[in-house]
Amino acid sequence: MAKVEIKLPTDLEERLSRLAEKTDEIIPKVLEAGGEVVLSKVRSNLSSIVGQGTKEESRSTGELERSLGLSPAKQKRDGSGWDVKVGFAEPRSDGGNNAKIANILEYGKHGQAPKPFLKPAKSSSKSAAVSAMKAKFESEVNGL
Repeated sequence: MAKVEIKLPTDLEERLSRLAEKTDEIIPKVLEAGGEVVLSKVRSNLSSIVGQGTKEESRSTGELERSLGLSPAKQKRDGSGWDVKVGFAEPRSDGGNNAKIANILEYGKHGQAPKPFLKPAKSSSKSAAVSAMKAKFESEVNGL
């Protein structure tokens, strides 16, 4: 019986080995690259709706916009994967809650029409975020 043996080229085998060793360094960089794209879109959407279309003069202090940020990429507690979050730092200087204010803006309340900024940002930035993550991954792999 004939026997065939196929080996990976040495340089490819070395790069794959280095990639495996660097996975925990590469994943956060890739996720944060995508998160920055989404953060930028959320920030833009939020800036465009705050204080717009109100019956009374806006009382916005800019604190909600300043509190918007990106968390560092972390592995999930159950070890099932990694994530990065776009959200608001807490608490406000007046003791209030930024997430509550963002929720009211997004969904509205009695007497206040909704002004969605999170959901449209998520939808419109998805492909750009994926592209940014792919580009970051390629640059990290090429750097090995």
